[in-house]
Amino acid sequence: MNKTELKFAMALTLFEGVGNINAKKLLAYCGSFTAVFDSNKSKLSKIPGIGEVLSSSISKQIKDEAIIQRVEREIDFIQKNEIKTLLITEKNYPLNLKQCEDSPIVLYGMGNIDFCNHKTIAVVGTRKVTQRGKDFCEKLLADLQPHKPLVISGMAYGVDICAHKNCVDLDIPTVAVLAHGLDRLYPEIHRSTAKRMMKTGGLLTEFMSETNPDRENFPKRNRIIAGLSDVTIVIESAKKGGSLITAEIANAYNRDVFAVPGRVTDQYSEGCNYLIKINKAHLLNSVTDIVYLMNWELNISQKPKTIQKQLFIDLPEDEKLIYDILSTEKPIAMDELSAKTKLATSVLAVGLLQLEFKGLVKALPGSSFVLC
Repeated sequence: MNKTELKFAMALTLFEGVGNINAKKLLAYCGSFTAVFDSNKSKLSKIPGIGEVLSSSISKQIKDEAIIQRVEREIDFIQKNEIKTLLITEKNYPLNLKQCEDSPIVLYGMGNIDFCNHKTIAVVGTRKVTQRGKDFCEKLLADLQPHKPLVISGMAYGVDICAHKNCVDLDIPTVAVLAHGLDRLYPEIHRSTAKRMMKTGGLLTEFMSETNPDRENFPKRNRIIAGLSDVTIVIESAKKGGSLITAEIANAYNRDVFAVPGRVTDQYSEGCNYLIKINKAHLLNSVTDIVYLMNWELNISQKPKTIQKQLFIDLPEDEKLIYDILSTEKPIAMDELSAKTKLATSVLAVGLLQLEFKGLVKALPGSSFVLC
């Protein structure tokens, strides 16, 4: 890991007015997080979507010693507590999440998390789960066990903790995405389960230590849950709730959503029934529905090609042009690719970076590129 890159990426997450989308624009145009900090206001202002006002703000914050001191304090915390970092430019960053436009540029984790699993499932639902919901969750995970999934949830009361506990009992790897830093656990009562999860799963967050579980952090947490997962399952939900937000985000990411139906008179089936009614979730009766619709009986080695074709359909014009040229060529150098696409170097750099994030293009030594 490049510690300098990590340091500047962490600092960038603290900048006011930047956010993850703009951070990735800065990365694309400048080439590295270190280069962002070496750039002046004039260079930054020429980046599309940044402009004069934001570039001026970034330039001032680059010189803010308090931000660097905060990052250095966090690095000390990371080292003392054996916390793993996942930087968006590195191979250990989860591919599913990297494909999302608003994915965090830095993640912090504890435990033994393997994001290479081809069957990653989010299990979410109400904090006031009924006995029916608990029973369904337990049976579903037991039936999923032979498929060796990775289960993602949010460590909250109700469906979340039910999923985590059952996964631990069934020896299914499970990861809790948190709405706060790793110097605490909310709710504290779930700490014993969190400890048991560390063997084959663990805890994950985009927030530095000293971050409280404030209300506005939970929707941010939910987008990571949806982004990490191939499929999101809503066990129970009232008409409004965080699990419906997660389902909406998963739909926006073009990921499959399943919902467990219930009686129209059941309060905690209203949300699930609604998702099914408006065709934003598949009806889920048993694990068979998931296996069938996700094609999990197919050879896993066949799946990457299917994923790439699906992504190809949704590519923006510039990225499609780059992809088309790379698909008919052997590894091609940056300058030659620029000549063939007739794109400005800055635009080409952004397009290549986005294709790398989507797992479609691989950079080779000597500034050459090839399809994955």
